[in-house]
Amino acid sequence: MSTSISEKLVIEAGRAEQNYWRDLWRYRELLGFLAWRDIKVRYKQAVLGVAWAVLQPAVQTLLLTFVFGKLAKMPDGGVPYPLLVLTGLLPWQLFSSAFSGASNSLVGNSHLISKVYFPRLIVPLSALAVALVDMAILLVLTLPIVAVSGVAPTWRLLLLPLFIVAALVIALGAGLWITALTVKYRDFRFITPFLLQIGLFVTPVGYRTDFLPNWRDLLALNPLTGVVNGFRWCLLGGGMDFYVPGFLVSLAMAVLLLGTGLWYFRQTERQFADVI
Repeated sequence: MSTSISEKLVIEAGRAEQNYWRDLWRYRELLGFLAWRDIKVRYKQAVLGVAWAVLQPAVQTLLLTFVFGKLAKMPDGGVPYPLLVLTGLLPWQLFSSAFSGASNSLVGNSHLISKVYFPRLIVPLSALAVALVDMAILLVLTLPIVAVSGVAPTWRLLLLPLFIVAALVIALGAGLWITALTVKYRDFRFITPFLLQIGLFVTPVGYRTDFLPNWRDLLALNPLTGVVNGFRWCLLGGGMDFYVPGFLVSLAMAVLLLGTGLWYFRQTERQFADVI
């Protein structure tokens, strides 16, 4: 009896590395599955469910309005201060949720990392889905509030997706650094909330940068500054100016963060299954 072999399996050193980005596309169904799983866990098994995505920003809006608007007496430029804070919280919530999810993604999926092969980059990428859903809920509620406040929507609203992508790029770049470091040094999981606490104040969520000319360029080194200003520029119409040089600096910092994050993640990826 003769047996014909129509297919050959070739085992070649470094083949997985050469086809890494192709594998990332081939495993897109796994990416969708992990993203959908995280969304279901977030909303199906939570007591507050969708309400938590609204309650947290509402409380933060009140607190930041009191701190910056009432105590610090920061100028609002003719925009109701709660609305100014709310539109700044939109990108901040997107970033903080995506950053937290990506930072803890590898350790949270250690059972997958240690058992089967797939591009590990899929795990932090899937963590961005929950952040997008949270922001979409808050955005749907924010748009009527903006309209009731007397701010008419303009063509700028069409550019909002660009700033959403920019926020996700920043969150992914920072998240790749932290999640890769957390696999080897578990203490890094405590750094994420600390960074978010500091970031809330160095990011212009509760104040406007156009009334701080001496600090404007320095604040632009924070890549989220350009994103927050971009959100307000899109949502508040003529009530906000768009500082292009500052945005370009923030964009450059975002690209640098993503590039270095990808580089470090790929450098350490082969060790994840051994040390996780």
